[in-house]
Amino acid sequence: MRELRKDYVLEKFVLVSNTDVAKQDEKYAGGNNKCAYCPGNESMTSPALLALVVKEGMLQRLSDSEDSIIDDWAVRVFESEKPFVTTTVAASYSDKPLYSEPAYGYHQIVVATPDHSQSLPRMSVEQWGNVLVVIQDRVRWLYTQKSVTYVSIYVNSGQGAGAHNAHPHLNIVTFSSIPPIVEQEAEGSHRFMNENGNCPACNMISVESSGPRQILATDSFLAFCPWAPTYPYEFWIYPKKHITSFSKITQKEINDLALIMRATLGGMSKALKDAPFNLVFHLSPEKKNSRQIHWHIEVYPQLSTWSGLERGFGVFVNEIKPEIAAETLGSACRKELAGLVGII
Repeated sequence: MRELRKDYVLEKFVLVSNTDVAKQDEKYAGGNNKCAYCPGNESMTSPALLALVVKEGMLQRLSDSEDSIIDDWAVRVFESEKPFVTTTVAASYSDKPLYSEPAYGYHQIVVATPDHSQSLPRMSVEQWGNVLVVIQDRVRWLYTQKSVTYVSIYVNSGQGAGAHNAHPHLNIVTFSSIPPIVEQEAEGSHRFMNENGNCPACNMISVESSGPRQILATDSFLAFCPWAPTYPYEFWIYPKKHITSFSKITQKEINDLALIMRATLGGMSKALKDAPFNLVFHLSPEKKNSRQIHWHIEVYPQLSTWSGLERGFGVFVNEIKPEIAAETLGSACRKELAGLVGII
């Protein structure tokens, strides 16, 4: 169980645990070298809310029941055993200056593949497509639930990026308010549109297309290193057309997104020697809200640690110029794409 505490002054929130998370992690990993995310160990997790089964080329959306557990799954979704937020917390609030509220929401795990030895950067394009279909399904369902204002989707890959389980997976965590970084991005986008009459992301895509920071482009998506990256070799993936809702992209766009994700993550992994990384989806809240953004994905390789300048003042030092990062990543990603297209 956790509570959401707000900073004295800043719009900054912290999820504070009331339990011994270390012991939970030990229990969740299994004391006998069993991975809870692997096939055959489904009883170690909560029942599957969704199990995607591929049968004769068709996708079946199934779920566990009291009588049976779905096996032979391609992607599996269940409630986290050590959630950051939960729907079972008791209502408990405190007033300013020591403001806190229940950490209410859903925390679901998306196991991306049955193969423990696989990795997200080397997973097949087809399997990435299956994962994206499942994420889209979860986003749609979660936005129908009470008190869900924002659905966050992210990856921790490698211990240096915060992963507690090596099996390829994603986290989906909902919040009753918009996370601060997305709120700042939405406010900046809203201000830019009022002043310039167009979407800042669309303007950015126009500037970065075929420029020195472009990494890769497909029919529907553009991958590039941003002008002012926080992390060395950081890159973003944007849909080329203006769209604020990930849940409404077509199957053709999902297939194209799967291709560019596999190519860029695979190229990054080879160029940076399997460096740990975080991947996040920045989506618009899909309930009635004026805070809309051009949805996209951001990838942060974890190659260095922050100093007091970053931690204390929010001023980031990046030793790798994004144009050089794009050249390195672009070369690796184009080779990866060529190989994938040959396979497909």
